[in-house]
Amino acid sequence: MRISHGVPVQAEAPVALTIGNFDGVHLGHQAMLTRLKDAGNRLGLATCVMIFEPHPREFFAPDKAPTRLTSLREKLELLAAAGVDRVQVCRFNFDFARISAEDFIAHILRQGLAARWILVGDDFRFGARRAGDFAMLKGFSETCGFEVEEMPGYTVDGVRVSSTAVRGALATGDLDFAKLLLGRFYSISGRVVNGHKLGRKIGFPTANIQLKHNRAPLSGIFAVEVDIENHEALGSSSHKAVHRLRGVASLGVRPTVHEDGKPVLEVYLFDFDHEIYGCHLRVHFLRKLRDEEKYPDLETLTKQIERDVEDAKGYFSSLSSTVSAAIEISSLHRSS
Repeated sequence: MRISHGVPVQAEAPVALTIGNFDGVHLGHQAMLTRLKDAGNRLGLATCVMIFEPHPREFFAPDKAPTRLTSLREKLELLAAAGVDRVQVCRFNFDFARISAEDFIAHILRQGLAARWILVGDDFRFGARRAGDFAMLKGFSETCGFEVEEMPGYTVDGVRVSSTAVRGALATGDLDFAKLLLGRFYSISGRVVNGHKLGRKIGFPTANIQLKHNRAPLSGIFAVEVDIENHEALGSSSHKAVHRLRGVASLGVRPTVHEDGKPVLEVYLFDFDHEIYGCHLRVHFLRKLRDEEKYPDLETLTKQIERDVEDAKGYFSSLSSTVSAAIEISSLHRSS
């Protein structure tokens, strides 16, 4: 997948285009990408997704902007996995915010990207003061030489899928509902960095994962599965090898040991004793075990961590039992 930054000046080749923030790349976004790829194949065009960095609401009101579901890197990884040919990352600043809707169409869509087919959501707005919408695109389509289509809201079990709905599910700890909206378990990825090594001192060494933002959409203690890339100690024979391990994650401000209020993601991996500093990890949040709490001393905290580990192992054991039962039932059906 090709990634370009900034406002394009002159297109090299025409594209099939969709535009949005794509935070989380949830099922609604995935439906748009499928429709985009179908149009690209039908028209013989490369597919392109235009996104904005930072999110316009982060730029205008950073204290009131919603928490991000995905960092820029995570978003690009998900778009690449969806099979997009190109991503145009436009830096959102005062100059970009002042571009009129008419100039956005003429200079960016027509000249900079040579869009021949455009797909937008039913709530899409663009240009200074959000003056542009689907009707305006439709009005300019003939003179600018592009087709434009509108994507209606995508629903699952009667619920409109949106980044806001995913954030709400994560904030309340409803990871199963978040999975329903995302089409996968919610995850956070990042590199392992040095921490204070407190976990090692109390018998639970953790991997500290670098967070790209000061806020996270969820908090608490979780049963997790963790993907570790390119780790020689685990027998990686390929630069793209990924190992999946299980463990317990703490995502929060660690009130027992710190008072700075900065969120930290720490993961304790079961039966694992390797140095993984610098490795890239993806943490999949499967089940929330409890909220974060402040304890009077480290001894009380250590005993609670022991209970968390046992609870997480019990959860994974129940998963294994469910899978075994499903296989047994399937075998009975085949034999009958």
